Amino acid sequence: MTQKTTEFPVMKSEEEWRKILTPEQYAVMRGHGTERPGSCALLTEHRPGTFSCVACGQPLFKADEKFESGTGWPSFFSPIEGSIGTSTDRSFFMTRTEVHCSRCGSHLGHVFPDGPPPTGLRYCINGVALKFEPSS
Repeated sequence: MTQKTTEFPVMKSEEEWRKILTPEQYAVMRGHGTERPGSCALLTEHRPGTFSCVACGQPLFKADEKFESGTGWPSFFSPIEGSIGTSTDRSFFMTRTEVHCSRCGSHLGHVFPDGPPPTGLRYCINGVALKFEPSS
């Protein structure tokens, strides 16, 4: 699957994306793939800080919005306001809500209605799509 043709503030050709992303990041973020559960070091990251889009650097989630979901992917109950866009994903014979970076359109993961309070949401995010910056 390729990225939708929606316009975003940061636009690059597929060739340019391939140059700045690793093959795994490209497969997930531009090809709407999914990393293997439990394969990302950010799954166990618990320091204060910010998780940003690895493709464009936009801050997406604060560390205090992260929780252990037991799914094998970093999970958050709320994004930074305005940082996430959504679309309907009807792949694999099911309907899910896909989340993408609102700045560059890169696929991040999905959001589900089974998270903890206060939102009840679980943003299930591919760790390869994130860069963690600890607070100073």
